[in-house]
Amino acid sequence: MIEGPGHVPIQDIKMNIELQKRLCNGAPFYVLGPLTTDIAPGYDHITSAIGGAMAASYGADFLCYVTPAEHLLLPTPQDVYDGVIAARIAAHSGDIGKGIPTAIEKDRLMSKYRKELNWEGMYSVAIDPVLAKERRNKSEAGNEDVCTMCGDLCAIKNFNESVTGKE
Repeated sequence: MIEGPGHVPIQDIKMNIELQKRLCNGAPFYVLGPLTTDIAPGYDHITSAIGGAMAASYGADFLCYVTPAEHLLLPTPQDVYDGVIAARIAAHSGDIGKGIPTAIEKDRLMSKYRKELNWEGMYSVAIDPVLAKERRNKSEAGNEDVCTMCGDLCAIKNFNESVTGKE
């Protein structure tokens, strides 16, 4: 397995992945992010997820997670969790970019469940179902069958009701 760089400007990610894969005769290649910018200390997990999604879609075989604490201090357990979630989002996005059917299907299911206001279905395919459920339950409309952003003005609920005739 070949380790790639951790800091790569966004415009150089594709070239870097292709070059490494060619020079290393297609050996499995992993990247540390890569971070696409260095001006976001405390948010390196986000900059690395942006680069990681791109790297994965261009052929990186493995993404190393980066925590929000990167370059600042030793990570807490929550930092590690947040970094892993960001890397999982990046990997999933990269898989969609590569056209991997199981990744595409998971997103299709999420769209279907959102249209149906099927909260349990949404949680079942979410990368972090615990956080999704926790956030929804904290909202004012958390116990109602509506999107918490729109309440009674929920376009999806109103559309579903107009199609089915049910309230």
